[in-house]
Amino acid sequence: MDKSAGLLCPDEARERILESLSPVGGIETLPLSAALGRILACPITSRINVPPFDNSAVDGYAYATSTIHQDQVWPVTQRVPAGVMPSPLAPGEVARIFTGARVPEGADSVAMQEDCTAEGEQGVRLPLGKPRGNNIRERGQDIASGAEVVAAGTRLEPAHLGLIASVGEAEVQVYRRLKVAVMATGDELVTPGQPLKDGQIYDSNGPMLEGLLHQCGFEVVSLGRIADTPEATRTALLKASEADFILSTGGVSVGEEDHVRASVEALGALNLWRLRIKPGKPLAYGRVGETPFMGLPGNPSAVFVTFMIMALPALRKRQGLPAQSLIRERYPAAFEVSHPGKRREFLRVRRFQYPDGRIELLAYPNQSSGVLSSAAWASGLAVIRENTTVQSGDLVEYLSFESLRGETC
Repeated sequence: MDKSAGLLCPDEARERILESLSPVGGIETLPLSAALGRILACPITSRINVPPFDNSAVDGYAYATSTIHQDQVWPVTQRVPAGVMPSPLAPGEVARIFTGARVPEGADSVAMQEDCTAEGEQGVRLPLGKPRGNNIRERGQDIASGAEVVAAGTRLEPAHLGLIASVGEAEVQVYRRLKVAVMATGDELVTPGQPLKDGQIYDSNGPMLEGLLHQCGFEVVSLGRIADTPEATRTALLKASEADFILSTGGVSVGEEDHVRASVEALGALNLWRLRIKPGKPLAYGRVGETPFMGLPGNPSAVFVTFMIMALPALRKRQGLPAQSLIRERYPAAFEVSHPGKRREFLRVRRFQYPDGRIELLAYPNQSSGVLSSAAWASGLAVIRENTTVQSGDLVEYLSFESLRGETC
């Protein structure tokens, strides 16, 4: 019997999920000091030129190339530090100038002080043959007035904040953070720090999911562990529906103690269930009321993989971020897959570069969905397509965790 019959292809499932989602909307204004990592809602357009005037790129001497044309001592008539408005230069005059200072009217070149010879306090010998514009940062060289500085949809990094500040903006409009409710089901789960009883395990999914969400800039509403009863599950889902998106772990399989699927159907709708993917087959998607819901598997490595492959694109769409094209690299495999599977498999692998420059993908030796060590060790996922075998040395598709997180994280 083909156990993969009726399972949904992960590509089709992801497309259907994304088509069903709309951005939550909502914009807030923040000072630059609080905007790091936030998503810009409105583009920043400069109202000024940067720099606003021609300025010197070095410490040296400013002069006009048309009047300084022979080797002699030229008079230094003024000293121009940064922040001072200089006087115009008369023909044959030179100004002592410092980095960032405004170039005096009448000057069109700056000679670096190391190339000059001071003759007393009021005279200097200049190098000949320097071109117009030498060592001068022209007005608007970095940013022209009216230019778009940072595009909407950009995740603001420190350089963006500096760029925005350079055009005089003190505040930015950003999308409000997507609020994601996280709940874990299972009576066997125990909060770390508490003693374990027979048959119990520590909850690793909750801290891992919350960490992934925080890393990507989302706001987390933690509901903790939910008891394996229909009543507790429905109560938790109703509370979670106050958020913008619900993520649960466990409880979406076919066991008698798995109540999430039935509860979602009772409170909203289940749009798809079970994927042709390994690990992560028992993944569910639907809504509780009008709030999108995704039920991830219970095994921790399956949670990690399905979050990266299925949940994160959905969260990006819900946040209002542009669609992201996956960076699909290909490298030789340092492992074998001898038995072709009916499901698409995502192996936890590490991209390893040898001293001679060769790159191979090393697979973690235990790919069980319950082995979280594989995700912590890996740098990305090797994609093994359905009905495909792999021999050592074959080129294999590779998705790095960095590329999967993209500009969200």
